[in-house]
Amino acid sequence: MIGSYVAVGDSFTEGVGDPGPDGAFVGWADRFAVLLADRLPEGDFRYTNLAVRGKLLDQIVEDQLPKALELAPDLVSFCAGGNDIIRPGTDPDEVAERFERAIERLTAVAGTVMVTTGFDTRGVPVLKHLRGKIATYNGHVRAIADRYGCPVLDLWSLKTVQDRRAWDGDRLHLSPEGHTRVALRAGQVLGLAVPADPDQPWPPLPPRGTLEVRRDDVHWAREYLVPWIGRRLRGESSGDHVTAKGALSPDDIKMRIGKVA
Repeated sequence: MIGSYVAVGDSFTEGVGDPGPDGAFVGWADRFAVLLADRLPEGDFRYTNLAVRGKLLDQIVEDQLPKALELAPDLVSFCAGGNDIIRPGTDPDEVAERFERAIERLTAVAGTVMVTTGFDTRGVPVLKHLRGKIATYNGHVRAIADRYGCPVLDLWSLKTVQDRRAWDGDRLHLSPEGHTRVALRAGQVLGLAVPADPDQPWPPLPPRGTLEVRRDDVHWAREYLVPWIGRRLRGESSGDHVTAKGALSPDDIKMRIGKVA
């Protein structure tokens, strides 16, 4: 039984794209924590989310890893390196070497360290040209997981998140349903009985015309792509001045999102 869980990472693990009723982000890790907590008597589970959007691998290692090591939980989820990989000129082989050093430190103190692969970006306009680079990094992550006995949350193989309804309007972060499906897959990875199938097909959508697609693309570029490029040019991060959620009560998470499904 897993009595304590610490989530380490960037916007994906912070839960960007999955706002609760109060506007604060929930995300797959919080939803997954509820699945874990439901297996134990009330009050016997501890959960901490250290993730902060926009963080690079070295920032995650510097800011979040010491806290995770100090907590020495039964389970750590470690998702890092994605923001490094999408930056021009980065080498996935070199990023993977730094990733492995972090995993070596975590596995020395945590009961289980679950790692995640990157998504298949074939349908993401601004990222689809990086698909090969992401696949290379994923290969390293799986090999590192084999060496250190880490379960792998394989997001590349989760085909249902390739549906546009699994993604937020910015096309870079998951929607609430997308985060829910990842939480369910995480439960499956650890052998939990989950309340729904993350691979369940989506209901069919009516076809969209060329004009509608083009209008959506123009809106997306204006609202999301241009500001994203602007932040890169200014050297800013979406995580500047953002504080990690820290320790969270599964009961509080339930009150905000209802039952995980």
